Formats: sequence, C-alpha cells, structure tokens
Amino acid sequence: MADNDYYKTLGVSREASSDEIRKAYKKLARRYHPDVKPDDKEAADKFKQIQEAYSVLGDSEKREQYDRYGAAFEGVVRGPHGGTWTTDSRGAGPIDLGDLFGGQIDLGDLFGGTFGRGGRAGRQREAAPRKGQDITYEIEVPFQVAAIGGNHSIQLQRGATTERLNVKVPAGVENGSIIRLSGQGQPGQAGGPPGDLLLTVKVSPHPWFSREGKNVIIEAPVTPSEAALGAKIEVPTISEGNVTVKVPPRTSCGTKLRLRGKGVADPKAGPRGDQLVVVKIVVPGTLDAESRRLYEQLAERTHLSPREGLWQ
Repeated sequence: MADNDYYKTLGVSREASSDEIRKAYKKLARRYHPDVKPDDKEAADKFKQIQEAYSVLGDSEKREQYDRYGAAFEGVVRGPHGGTWTTDSRGAGPIDLGDLFGGQIDLGDLFGGTFGRGGRAGRQREAAPRKGQDITYEIEVPFQVAAIGGNHSIQLQRGATTERLNVKVPAGVENGSIIRLSGQGQPGQAGGPPGDLLLTVKVSPHPWFSREGKNVIIEAPVTPSEAALGAKIEVPTISEGNVTVKVPPRTSCGTKLRLRGKGVADPKAGPRGDQLVVVKIVVPGTLDAESRRLYEQLAERTHLSPREGLWQ
C-alpha cells in the first residue's frame, strides 16, 4: 500500500471500537466495490487498500500487533527459543533478540509485558479457541408479519458480498425486539465457533391498523344515521379477512367495539389480543336539497344539546 496507516485508510481514529471499524469498512466497500465502479482503476486500488486495512484492524490480534509495531508488524516472528525475531531493515536476515540479551529472556518482562507474544503464556492465549464476533443488523418487518409471525426474507450485506436469508419472525415482536441467528456472525478464531447475527426489528407502519400492546386498533367511518339507528358494517382484520361488526343504536363517535382474539399473537403462547374498532362518524361532504331539508327537520326535533352541562 502507498499509505500504511490503516486507520487513515478506513477514516477512523485509533480509539475506534470494533463496531465503528466494521461500519466504516462496509460504507467504503460499498462505495468503491468494482461492481459499483467497473473499469475504474483508482476505485479498484482503493478497494484493495480498504480490504487490506480491514483484514488487519478487523482482527483483534492483528490489530494489537499493528498498534505495537506499525505496518511492519508482519515482519516480527518468533525465535527458536520462544523469543522474538525481528527483520533487519537492511535485509541482513533475522536477528534473535533473545540471543542479544542473553538467550533465555522473556521479552514481555523486558518491555513491561507488552512486547510481542513470546513466552509460554502468550502462546497459550494464541492457541485458545475464541468465538467470532456477533454482527448486529436492522431489519424492517411488515406490520402483519410482526403481529402474527411468519417468514421474512432479507438481504444482508457482508463486506463486499450480499446474502439472502429467510428469517423466521416470532409472533408478537415489537419495535426494538432482537432476533438471534446462531452461528451467522463472524468466523471464530483458532477453531472457535462463529458469532451470532443479531437482528433488531423495526416494524413497518400499516395504512389502516395501529397497535397498543397486544391489541390492534382500526378506525371505522359510519354515517350519522348508522350511528343513530344502528347498523352492520364490514371491517378488515389482520389475519382473517373482513368480518361483520354490529354497531349498536345511538353509538357515539369514539366508541370502541371489541373483536376478541383478533389482535396480536402472544410471543409467550398466551392468548391473542383483541381488535378494537373505533367508530368515527362522518358527515357527507355535500348535501342535496332533500338531504338538507331532512337534516333541518332533525335539528328541529333535537331539543337537548350534547354539550348541556358538560363544562359546568
């Protein structure tokens, strides 16, 4: 690389967290990927630099070595006695620092416990299997799938590649719920198991339905005559199509009619919530002469105001 400052390549500080480094890499990889900028040599070179930087900073062990030795960290190798060799910059071959300081010497002690991975304890740590890092991702789930459960297909960006996964969404998930897919995270190290994929759920809004806990709410417009005299109206549900609802006579605007068991499924296998049909009285946008005359007659016959004594 022309510039071996891997932090600068990814545009992050040296104190950046693993998550910040991963996000910076994904953003740059999408920007300079050869599929996005075909036949662009400068973009291709930049993509290679990004890949190289992330291959080091995305690996906790390599990042630790890089922070200690800089871009030449890969030139540091172990000596035959558990010490550490470093390569002479003039090309004279490896120098055994253990020999220079008397053979059997712990360079970790010599440099305050921070030098290399020489010594028995360092080799044990290196050999220990480590679980791969978890990956966090946000998915948007349709309202009805979140309410009653089901399968939902997502596209997952992993570095420069795109994967399609079929996710089983449990019934009753809410905004902020987390779905864990075991073994779908970063690969493990030294034979350790892979990490997990943690999907944070965002529920899409619905054009008709809203939700309060396990209850589903929908507004149903009715005419003044339907509200006064009573009526049977059809309303949609989230999983059973349209059903008939009885509007009792003298129903006021804002009255909630309950459809039991037609709400959100319980994620713990409890009873489903209800669907609440909120009555909304809607007057005609225009009135012909006959309709106006009838409303005037009705007004003359209505002697008691609904506001009588309300605010006293």
